[in-house]
Amino acid sequence: MKRILIAAAALVALPAQAQGPASWTTPTAPFKVADNLYYVGSAGISVWLITTPQGHILIDGGMPGAAVQIEKSITELGFKPKDVKLLLATHAHIDHVGGTADLKADTGAQLVAMAQDKAALETGTYPGSEDVKALNFKPAKVDRVIRDGEVLALGGVKLTAHLTPGHTAGCTTWTFPVTDQGRKLDALLYCSTSVAANRLVSKTRGPQYPGIVDDYRKAFAKLKTLKADMFLAPHAEQFGLDAKRTKLGQGPNPFVDPTELQTRVAASEADFRRDLARQEEAAK
Repeated sequence: MKRILIAAAALVALPAQAQGPASWTTPTAPFKVADNLYYVGSAGISVWLITTPQGHILIDGGMPGAAVQIEKSITELGFKPKDVKLLLATHAHIDHVGGTADLKADTGAQLVAMAQDKAALETGTYPGSEDVKALNFKPAKVDRVIRDGEVLALGGVKLTAHLTPGHTAGCTTWTFPVTDQGRKLDALLYCSTSVAANRLVSKTRGPQYPGIVDDYRKAFAKLKTLKADMFLAPHAEQFGLDAKRTKLGQGPNPFVDPTELQTRVAASEADFRRDLARQEEAAK
């Protein structure tokens, strides 16, 4: 969590051509996580492919320029980018939707987003920090707006959208079933609850957006009610991607751990409280 906070904060201070940590744009070979769930992101930024007989679902779009590599990864796995029918997002920040507009143009897929992140996606800006041009990305038109608890269905797969706001106003945690070695499991793709570059309190500029502190608290409360056999996240370090990937095929699936969600949420909530205390002290 600390590495993500530092990286995101550093990105705010960099010029327009900033690309963030090298891992965010470093290609890595795609791989299978469960029966119809695949990783097609970079070394540091997650992008997820869920395949179905009626077309595929892609969650997140990586950094600007990532579409080419993501599409290459999809092809290497034996699938066609043109068969992607739904584009989803965890949250509308440059490192997770920077390539979404290109992916939409290339695949013709429908872009679906939580109502509270629609404006950010369609303007390509970081709400509350619109003046920080380093955080801008290519805007993309949202084809379908969803709300908390809404279910998307394609080819027999159902994904539930959970609004877990704070990191962005429309931060969306996705839950969906997966099958691994004949076992039916519940997967959860966590949006993020890190503070990163967000202003929780500020004497000069105000919070990143009105109600952000209460939103974080709502997100933690909701995440504590959820369960997951498989915890996934937008940044590699948020769920130990490298270590798990190394262990694939050497025994039980290392991505399966019913305790990880609540362990990660507890750690993030502790980080949030420390960040809030620091910002409150600085604002005095």
